[in-house]
Amino acid sequence: MYNKGNYSFKRMVDNNHDGIPDDIDPNHFRVTVFGSARLKKEDKAYQEVYLLAHRLAELDIDVVTGGGPGLMEAGNRGHKMGRKEGSGAHSFGLNIKLPHEQHDNKFLDIKKEFDVFSKRLDGFMLLSNVVVVAPGGVGTLLEFFYAWQLMQVKHTCKMPIIMMGGMWKGLLEWIKEYPLKMELLDKSDLDSIICVDTWQQAVKLIEQAHEIFKTAGKDVCINLKTYARRAKIEQIL
Repeated sequence: MYNKGNYSFKRMVDNNHDGIPDDIDPNHFRVTVFGSARLKKEDKAYQEVYLLAHRLAELDIDVVTGGGPGLMEAGNRGHKMGRKEGSGAHSFGLNIKLPHEQHDNKFLDIKKEFDVFSKRLDGFMLLSNVVVVAPGGVGTLLEFFYAWQLMQVKHTCKMPIIMMGGMWKGLLEWIKEYPLKMELLDKSDLDSIICVDTWQQAVKLIEQAHEIFKTAGKDVCINLKTYARRAKIEQIL
C-alpha cells in the first residue's frame, strides 16, 4: 500500500493489467538518488543533493529516494521547494524499517515502507530512469552495486549511474586497477558509470538522458516494464 498525502490507497488491479499502481505514470521520467542518512543540512553533500533535486522539480522530473533523513531528505525537500505550480512531478520515498537512523522525512508525495532491503532495492530499480549516487556508506554502496549488477546482466534498462562527489573516484580507480585488469568484468561494463564533482554536472547528464527518453517514443526502455518481467511488481510496488 502507498500513502499519498493524508490518503492511503491500493492498486486498482482491474484497471491496470500490468500491476503498476494507478498513481505511477510509467511514461514519466524519474531520477533515483542514493545517499547517506547521516549527513546534515550544513554538509556540502546535503546542499548538492538539495540543489540537484530542486532543479529536477523545475524540469518536471520525479525524484525517488529512500524516504529517510540526511541526503534522502535533501532530495525530497529540494524537490518540494523547486516544484512549480501545476507541476506533474512527484517526490517518492521508499522507506525501510530499521531499529535506528531511518524515519520518514516530511517532504514525500508518495511513499512506501519495506520490511526487507531486497524488495526495496527492486522498487528503486523499477522506478529508475537515472541513478545518482551521492556520498554514503554501506547502504549506498549496496544500492550502487545492485543497480550496476542488474544493468550488467541486462535485467534492467541501460541508464546512467552518476557518481556525484569526489569520494567515488577512488572506488572507480580501484575497480579499474583490480577487477578490470584481472578481466573479472568487461571494460564496457563501466560505460554507464560517470563521476561528477557538482550537481550542475549531474543535471547536464540527466537532461541528456531525459531528451533521449522523450524522443525514443515506443522504443524507449522503461524499467516498470522491462524489469517487471523478472520482478513481480505487484509484490514490490
